[in-house]
Amino acid sequence: MDETVVVVSAVRTAIGRRGRGLADVHPTRLLGSVQRAALAEAGLDPHLVGQVVGGVVAQVGEQAFNAARTAWLAEGLPQGVAATTVDAQCGSSQQALTLATGLVASGITDVALACGVESMSRIPIGSNFRKDFDLGRPVPKAYQQHYEFLNQYQAAERIAEHYGITRRRADELGVTSQERAAHAWAEGRFDSQIVKLEVETEDGRAVAFSRDEGLRATTLEGLAGLKPAVDGGIHTAGTASQISDGASAVLLTTERRARELGLTPLARVVDSLLIGVDPVMMLLGPHTAAPKLLERNNLTIDDVDLIEINEAFASVVLSFQDETKADPAKINPNGGAIAHGHPLGATGCVLTTKAVHELRRTGDRYGLVTMCCGGGVGTATLLERL
Repeated sequence: MDETVVVVSAVRTAIGRRGRGLADVHPTRLLGSVQRAALAEAGLDPHLVGQVVGGVVAQVGEQAFNAARTAWLAEGLPQGVAATTVDAQCGSSQQALTLATGLVASGITDVALACGVESMSRIPIGSNFRKDFDLGRPVPKAYQQHYEFLNQYQAAERIAEHYGITRRRADELGVTSQERAAHAWAEGRFDSQIVKLEVETEDGRAVAFSRDEGLRATTLEGLAGLKPAVDGGIHTAGTASQISDGASAVLLTTERRARELGLTPLARVVDSLLIGVDPVMMLLGPHTAAPKLLERNNLTIDDVDLIEINEAFASVVLSFQDETKADPAKINPNGGAIAHGHPLGATGCVLTTKAVHELRRTGDRYGLVTMCCGGGVGTATLLERL
């Protein structure tokens, strides 16, 4: 990179459960709220932002029409700031971060805002290729001449079978995620990163929201009684990510520009990437992306102090742990998507926000953020606390 890129603020909404606290809020209002909050947290004039890059997965209806731009304008922020909305499936906002980092590092712009949103209550997963819209399917016949086309649950079960992940281990991870998240909330570890949301719905009702809704008391005995999502499989509602609503934003600039503007760098973006992997076993992206990122920065998994990997499915996290020999204590120390939820387009910057603030809390040096993504891509970002 030509310039050292630094994070000067990282924020997220609390994550809402499907049909609950955020279900009546237009997704662009969620996104606009964190866009503004990221600027306010850093103390930056919004006119100084060069570009906004946002991630959204289901780009239809309320999440269509370049949602990152619509959110910015609906928030009353300067019209001269451009925005782009990208889709890298579950890794959309982490890819937005990678693109924003590249814009800043290359000198195309001094300041960029990476962000993401998904309201899965209002725009259910798969809404952009619903059969009743009669617009066809996104995967043509030619695709299936090359690759078997699985859904993500089927891929997660294939991974469990390949790595020998048992139902017991999956359930244990489900309990651990919930226990760690509850402990983090009890200790106030999320206080510095949560936007205390106060926003109006489309019909003028006020919504206030500031606490993750997915946390719930969980026991091994309770999880053992749940029915698998796939017959004969190991994953249940307690060992896969929750359907959720939320938004997140990470503000980036160069180290030099931060000094000029009097901004406080929180972390350095050491490196960030998006890679392609087998689209059948599509959820193995982290297993390749993370080692590749570490190798090109002359680091090993043992050099990393914190790993935020999306808990899309228990088998993804456990097989990553087995494959990389990562210390389980370093993986999602404050819980993951099994507990918090997974608002698809927002999760990349949610994980980045969690990593930045956890590094600041502990004083540790390196944080790794990585995600599996539908269609067989993987993300990885390496952060260094400043």
